[in-house]
Order: sequence, then structure tokens, then C-alpha cells
Amino acid sequence: MKILILSLLTLCFQSVIANINPKSIYPEDSTTKVKDRTAALLMLEEGKALFLEQKYREALNKFKLASNKDLYNPNCPYWVGMCHLRMNNFGYALQYGKKAEETRKEKSVEDAELLASAYHRLNNIDSALIYFNYCLEKLPKTRIKDLLISERINECNFVKREIDSLKLNKAKLFGQGINTGYHEYSPIFLKDGKVLYFTSRRDNTTGGQNNPDDEQYFEDNYRAVWNEEDQKWDSISNKLDRINSNGFDCISYIKEDGLSGLMTLNTTATDLKEQTNGSDICEISMNTKGKWASPKVIKNKSINTSFFDGSATLTADGNTMYFVSDRKGDKSMTDIYVVSKVDKKWGTAKPVSDSINTPMRETTPFISPDGQYLFFSSEGHLGMGGYDIYVSENLGREWSKPVNLGMEINSVNDDTHFKYYEALKKIVFTSFTIDKLKSSMDIYQVDMNSYKFPFKK
Repeated sequence: MKILILSLLTLCFQSVIANINPKSIYPEDSTTKVKDRTAALLMLEEGKALFLEQKYREALNKFKLASNKDLYNPNCPYWVGMCHLRMNNFGYALQYGKKAEETRKEKSVEDAELLASAYHRLNNIDSALIYFNYCLEKLPKTRIKDLLISERINECNFVKREIDSLKLNKAKLFGQGINTGYHEYSPIFLKDGKVLYFTSRRDNTTGGQNNPDDEQYFEDNYRAVWNEEDQKWDSISNKLDRINSNGFDCISYIKEDGLSGLMTLNTTATDLKEQTNGSDICEISMNTKGKWASPKVIKNKSINTSFFDGSATLTADGNTMYFVSDRKGDKSMTDIYVVSKVDKKWGTAKPVSDSINTPMRETTPFISPDGQYLFFSSEGHLGMGGYDIYVSENLGREWSKPVNLGMEINSVNDDTHFKYYEALKKIVFTSFTIDKLKSSMDIYQVDMNSYKFPFKK
């Protein structure tokens, strides 16, 4: 009986609350309230301008200030959520998306798109599909195309098919010390897997400076050594002679003997006197004293341009290079290019097959040592969400249709910087780790004995 009475009281209380006029709770706007709301609107516009410039952290601060001025404007939490989505803080994006939805008087497709994207990246596929389908129903065709709503729905359905096939993700995080709360990526094994080079945006970066655009530390190259006795990575350091600058430094390839390689260098956002034209591909080598010498920008106008050029990889003989460029970004964002040596000099770089490049982004190629298989990440082929890793086979005059490596490797977030080492029976790549409401790029590995590549017999 007591339970029944309590239930009835609860229902009555909920009914009363639901019918209360908000104006009876909150007093009519005073002059101060009007000023606060006006200030909030101005801050929202300033934040949107920064958002369009992809300065998400600065925009986030503006939107938070706007929220403090006007607690009941649903556009404030909406834009806070959008910033977190762009910064890959998917939990926060979902939290603020829900707050915007609850605050708004009528259901909004903008809120729905934010929530759908957040649910997708948090691998809550059923909830993502509910909101994506709502967007598909309510948005005009041009907006559906701009937001790639149909593509996102296809990605969600692809994930569901992978789940239905009972596949399990086999990726495992690297050990302590390699992955931190900062971004880590571009792993490279040397010396039978006992030495690891990687890139990170940690607070001990050379020069100690932040990139003004995303307010994160500039990237540096790091090296770690496997301690057999303690069974862990140690001696982790970015004190690598001359291959780290005050700007962006990322090694993408090192020859098996560890004496030479390729890296991407960008010093345009620094105060250095001599700056790169953009992101340039450089050759690196060790001198006779076993020290890394200064990177040398490749002097070839078809390789390095005033646009982004980077993420280079080589065949084992050193005669064919694959790399990424956004030189035709108005048509196809970023594409993969190939260039071969002619009389020991680099020839003219050209885009690889249209079966690989799409109007969307392709990035971080890895060519197998024999040149037979090209692994790369893409947003343009059917995947699970963000960048997925694909493989294409060299058929001579053309490349085969790329094959998605599937849920055993890929996730609903960005999966990039793939490499495999057949002698070590290891695959390494980069993906996102969700840690509560935030996330960061981390280095993962897969045992090749438990995974079979497409095409490989």
C-alpha cells in the first residue's frame, strides 16, 4: 500500500512539474539579463567564426562564456558539443548535444546530427542510426549531401554487418610509456622489434611551443628501447640529434638497417628564420658517428609543393615512393601519389589509380617491401567511421579495388599509420582510445598469426 501511495504521489509531482510555466520560475528579464543575452549572442557569433577557421579550442572558450551569460540558450551547449566533436572528445560531444536537445523547445536536426555523430564515434550504432535517419527524413537534399548523412548511415550498417559476422577487434594497446594522454602515432619497428620510433605531441616537445591553431604541442619524434629483463619499453626520448625541430616533425619510414629514412617537416607556424614552404618530405640519414643529421628537403617540385606533402613510404629497393598531398584539395582533398627514381633521381610524381583515390581524404600509405600491396587509410571508401585502413593489390598496370581490413583491425574512429612486419609477425597502427569523456590517438598492435590479410594466401 505504501508503495502504491508513493507511486501516485510521484506521478502527481511529475505532472505538476511538467505543467509549470518556466516564466513562473524564472523572473522576467531585467536589464542585466538582456545585456547578458545580447553578450551571449555576440560571443556565439565570435565562436562560430573561430569554428569555421578550425580553431576549435578558442571557439570552445567563446561558447562556454556564452553559456555562462545565457544558461537557457540551446545554441550554447550545441556549439560546445560541436567543438568537442571536432576535438574528438566524443563523450563531451554527446553530453552537450543532449543538453542542447533538452533545452530546445522543438526538436532540431542540428542537435540530431551532433548526437548521431557522437553516438557513432562512441560505437553506439543503434542510437546513431535513429538520429541519422531522423536527419535523412528532415533535412533538405543539399544538406544531406553536405553532411554525408547517407554515407554515415552506410558506415553504421557496415559496422552492424561486421558485428553480425561475429568478428572481434584484435588490436591491443602498446605498453606503458608509449601511449599517454597526448597523441601518439606513426610507429616504426627496428632491430628485430627491439627499437620503436614513433611520433607524439607531448609537453616536452622540442622548443616547448604550441601550435596556435589547435593549441596542442608541436609533434616530435621519439625512440624507445625494449627492456628484455623488465619486459617493458624504456629509454623513451625525443633527444634524437637533429631530426626534431621547434615545429612539426614526423618520421614515416626508416630503412631496415636503421641508417636512413623519410620524414615530414613543417616549421611554418614557428618563429624560425628558415621555414619550410608547407609540410615537406625530407630525407634523413645517420652520419659516421651514428647521429641523425639534419633533414634534407627533397628538391623536386612534383614531390614538395607549397601544399601539404608528407607521410612518405618506400619499397625495399628504395626506388618507388608513395606519399600524400592536398595539392588538388579543391577537387579531392588529399590523395596518394607515387614517384619512381630515374637514374638515381626522383622523377615526376603522379596520383595513383582512381580505384584508390577518392574525392575524400586518403592518407598514411604503407607499401609492402616488394611493392605488391598498398595499405592506406581513407574516408572515401565504405568503412566503419572516420578513417579506415584498406589494402589494394598491384595488378601491374592498375591497382585492385581496395578491401577494408574489417573490424578485426578497424574501429568506428580514425585508424591510420598502418605498417606490418612479416618477420616479427606484427601489425602496428594508430587508433583512438576512448577514456571516459575524452579520447586520444594511441599506438596499437595485432598479432599476425591471428589475422589473415585479404589477397594473401
